[in-house]
Amino acid sequence: MARAVREILLAIGEDPDREGLEETPARVARAYRELVRGSREDAGSHLRKVFAEGGDEIVVVRGIELYSLCEHHMLPFTGVAHVAYLPADGRVVGLSKIARTVDTFARRLQVQERLTRQIADAMVEHLSPRGVSVVVECEHACMRMRGVAKHGASMTTVAHRGAFGGDAALRSEVMALLDRGGR
Repeated sequence: MARAVREILLAIGEDPDREGLEETPARVARAYRELVRGSREDAGSHLRKVFAEGGDEIVVVRGIELYSLCEHHMLPFTGVAHVAYLPADGRVVGLSKIARTVDTFARRLQVQERLTRQIADAMVEHLSPRGVSVVVECEHACMRMRGVAKHGASMTTVAHRGAFGGDAALRSEVMALLDRGGR
């Protein structure tokens, strides 16, 4: 990867041997390994340990900060994920496990639409809840830095599964919970 970064520097007219750039190829290689580490992780591993707490009420985790790389331009998109689920049989998962699941999927070359679906589908697969809703709100550097160069534009994606997808009243309730307070 460092060799490839060196070639990019040459291709854009830089001298990769000049002071300030000498260590850049190695630094970029380390940074990208960290930024896409989720592609080497099993997101489900975070959701396997559940607790039988006896509750069947909606659980909401708001404002999970996320950082990802758009697979189209390899530029960052950043924002927050809000996750809600309706436990089945009182089975809940630790709060940090939901954040780790979001992080695992975000730390890949990604598109926001797929990221939202992957989080929802992993929750369904590993927790078997009665319902899941995921809302992801991000700003994309490719929108800000290139092309149309629109600052302040954000994207919101939503995925509903189970009861939240099929019951309009329940979906409205969970969306109100997820929307409280904005970002």
